[in-house]
Amino acid sequence: MTRNKPYIIGLTGGIACGKSNLTSALISCGAVVIDADEISRAITAAGGLALPGIRAAFGDGVFWGEELDRRKLAGLVFFDPSALKTLNAITHPLIFQEMHRQADQHVDQPALVFDVPLLFETGADKCCDEVWCAYAAREIQLERLLQRGLSEEEAIRRIDSQMSTKEKAQRSDHVIHTTGTKEESAAQAIALWDSVLRRLALV
Repeated sequence: MTRNKPYIIGLTGGIACGKSNLTSALISCGAVVIDADEISRAITAAGGLALPGIRAAFGDGVFWGEELDRRKLAGLVFFDPSALKTLNAITHPLIFQEMHRQADQHVDQPALVFDVPLLFETGADKCCDEVWCAYAAREIQLERLLQRGLSEEEAIRRIDSQMSTKEKAQRSDHVIHTTGTKEESAAQAIALWDSVLRRLALV
């Protein structure tokens, strides 16, 4: 029996869990990756579709003229769960609309990867045939965020704004541990991708 649409792999993981390295590895071996964060950046760039809603909800104080002050907005929403919920209500429908639009452009592919940090939180896992989770322990996440220049309080707030990576791992079909080298993590993702393609070739 031939599939009439691509097999959807959901790739998720907590902040600072090495997911970007996995997507780079998958792209390098020919996978089409539809990246929710990339779309989020596009719709919040100058002239982006999400900006009118963000301005209406949060005011001019989170803007420099026509551009979003991302740091100021982040400082607001990661310290106020209700503000984060408001922001997500503005951006998530636009993000998923664009993800599905992009997916419709790749119906010739055997499989696609949906790279979504908040996969379970948004219910997007229901659109996926299987889910992979990039996993690093909480203390590793914290260490990596501190190395990026965040304060400890900022780092903890960002980690706690998401479902725990442990829970994400428990709910996923495959877990990719990212505490080794980048090459080791990438090899795990590529092996899973090759396994999916082999399975689909037999369908």
